[in-house]
Formats: sequence, C-alpha cells, structure tokens
Amino acid sequence: MKILITAGPTHEPIDPVRFIGNHSSGKMGIAIAEEFAKQESEVVLIKGATNLNPDNPKIQLIPVITAAEMFTACEQYFSWADVIVFAAAVADYTPKFPSATKIKKKQEEFSIELVKTKDIAGELGKKKRENQVVVGFALETNDEEAHAKEKLEKKNFDFIVLNSMRDEGAGFQTDTNKITIIDRAGNVTKFDLKQKT
Repeated sequence: MKILITAGPTHEPIDPVRFIGNHSSGKMGIAIAEEFAKQESEVVLIKGATNLNPDNPKIQLIPVITAAEMFTACEQYFSWADVIVFAAAVADYTPKFPSATKIKKKQEEFSIELVKTKDIAGELGKKKRENQVVVGFALETNDEEAHAKEKLEKKNFDFIVLNSMRDEGAGFQTDTNKITIIDRAGNVTKFDLKQKT
C-alpha cells in the first residue's frame, strides 16, 4: 500500500520572527505513519512545523512550514497514494502581507489582515479516485459530531476521526487521545482514551 500522511501544525509568517500557528505537536500523524510503515506500507509523511520526527527510516519525510507548502507537497503525492490521512492541523488563515523585516512595537494597537489558506483536504478531495481511501481529522470544541459529519461530507472523506478539546487527555500536546470514528454510512465508533501510538 502507498500511504500519504500529513502531521503537525503549519506556521504562517507575520514577519521573519513571528507566525500564526496552533498547538499541534504532530504526535498523532507520526504515530499513524509509524504504524503503516511497520505493516510494510510505503509511507510519505508531510510534516509541518514540529521538531518531532518518525523513528522508522523507511518513512519518506517531507518537511514543510506553511499551509501553501503543505498543499504543494500533498498535491504532488495525492494521486500516487492508495490511502491518504489528513492528520495535520493546517492554519485556516495566513497574513495577507507578511513583513520582510521584524515589526517593531510602536503602536498601541496593531492589526493583521488575514486571508484564507487553501483547503488542502477539500481541494484534493475533489480529485479522489474510487479506489482511494481518504481519512480526515476534526478537533472540535462544540457540537462535535455535527461538525465532523459536515466536514466528512464537504471534503469527500471516507472516514473522519473526531476528537474534542473537552475530553481530558485528548487533542494537542498529549501522548493520549480519545477519538470517535465516523464513516460515510454514518456509523459512529467511539474509543476510550488510549496512547496515540
């Protein structure tokens, strides 16, 4: 099997020093990549801005920083893959005019104009072949199942893995996760808190 996985956050530059990002560590996506590699799959891991790396040397690692870079890398490998797992926490917005030099603290208030990033899973979901399996992730804070089901349909996923910021030990920066898997038929399978590995 040929597997494409995304993991970790993207960082969207404000200036050469600062960025907009999130708390994703990449642990979940890396754990999935390791498991597929252990099962003798050919794995390409597109890894966002995290210092964590997979241990398995057979995993082809493509490091990226921004959402735009992640989109380009995913586009390159999407048609190659049998299974695609979108586990990265991609920024929804990016600064419209990042500064080439460090912004100095002069004003009492400062605004940054943001523009939407490309919806990687949404754009590539339109190109999904019948024999490909595409899995998405949804980290939600409210109306979790409704938002996840909406995302599954909108992005043409076969499965979506839902976790909630309200569940202790789940989400960003932890070694554990508590997930619910929803498929296209609407089947909902809930799992107790487990190690991400």
